[in-house]
Amino acid sequence: MSQDRILIAGGGIGGLAVALGLAQRGRRVLVLEKAARFGEIGAGIQLGPNAFHAFDYLGVGDAARAMAVYIDNLRLMDALSGEEITRIPLGDEFRAHMGNPYAVVHRGEMHGVFLSACEANPLIELRTEAAVQSYEQEDGSVHAVLGDGTRVDGAVLIGADGLWSKVRKQMLDDGPPRVSGHTTYRSVIPVEQMPEALRWNAATLWAGPKCHVVHYPLSGGQNFNLVVTYHNHAPEPVAGKPVPVEEVRRGFEHVHPLAQQVIEQGQDWKLWVLCDRDPVMNWVEGRVALLGDAAHPMLQYFAQGACMAMEDAVCLSDMVASHDDLEQALCAYQQKRRLRTARVQLQSREIGEHIYHPAGAHAELRNAIMRAKTPQDWYAEIEWLYGGTGLESAAS
Repeated sequence: MSQDRILIAGGGIGGLAVALGLAQRGRRVLVLEKAARFGEIGAGIQLGPNAFHAFDYLGVGDAARAMAVYIDNLRLMDALSGEEITRIPLGDEFRAHMGNPYAVVHRGEMHGVFLSACEANPLIELRTEAAVQSYEQEDGSVHAVLGDGTRVDGAVLIGADGLWSKVRKQMLDDGPPRVSGHTTYRSVIPVEQMPEALRWNAATLWAGPKCHVVHYPLSGGQNFNLVVTYHNHAPEPVAGKPVPVEEVRRGFEHVHPLAQQVIEQGQDWKLWVLCDRDPVMNWVEGRVALLGDAAHPMLQYFAQGACMAMEDAVCLSDMVASHDDLEQALCAYQQKRRLRTARVQLQSREIGEHIYHPAGAHAELRNAIMRAKTPQDWYAEIEWLYGGTGLESAAS
């Protein structure tokens, strides 16, 4: 029986989402998580309409909608002048156009929705302290090799083990992730601590030379998520390092006083140096496939990392259900997903450089072009991203 189950390396959002999708289509699943408990680090996360398409497909739409905070606008501000550049209204017209809302949530709360659904499904087994180090394949089966040398048997192995994926390392051996040189600092504060003038029910981004500031409400409006990014040419990866507010200030002395207040009110700041990878056209080897950040890690600037992992989960589950041959199912999954995810990877880099961080004439031109757009212009421009379900053809 163990040869019939599907193994998943990694119990983050992508790993649990694909476990749920596969189990709902009758497959037995074993999730192998390296940590001592299932959980998610980090704070806020933005959910485009494509995330809600995935929630519905995976059977957790009601639970996801219940925990989400629905914002009124996406706002882009000029971090030097303090003026609004543009806004995208997210009300009824947006929802009708995209088929679903736009929302923000706490990453841990979203992970909890998937974890609860997996725990309630008898076809899903969750195992902690089970770090997948490598894999072996033979006809009709795959073996995940754990850190203690234990071999776990299954029909397929899905590497959903993140940016530093051991499954990817064995499959592609393409070296470490690409360091962007952008440093991000994150904090969550009570709503009372957020400057009253900035308590907007919006996902707001202040764009400035080599830096930007993001804030939006969380947890039913009780907290605010703060994310500030500085292009400081950081040379190596860092994840979750506590830093004093004095360090956070350094890249933002030149921005508008209102935007600076966000930094002053932050507390318990933590630092990440952002990394991604160049897109690849192959992330399947026989009965092993990659998913989410293991397949296509991307910068945060489209706020689509988790959304792309959920779309992967939808697509992979659907391909496994519609193909008798599992190796063919994995190849079909890859074929459907690789160009869409490559587009999001590459355009995430581009907007970080050319929309959020320019100065001088480049910034003035950005402002003029973006101010001229109507909400309907914006809806048409972003439909390719937010209208996705994970089931489109490769060219979509």
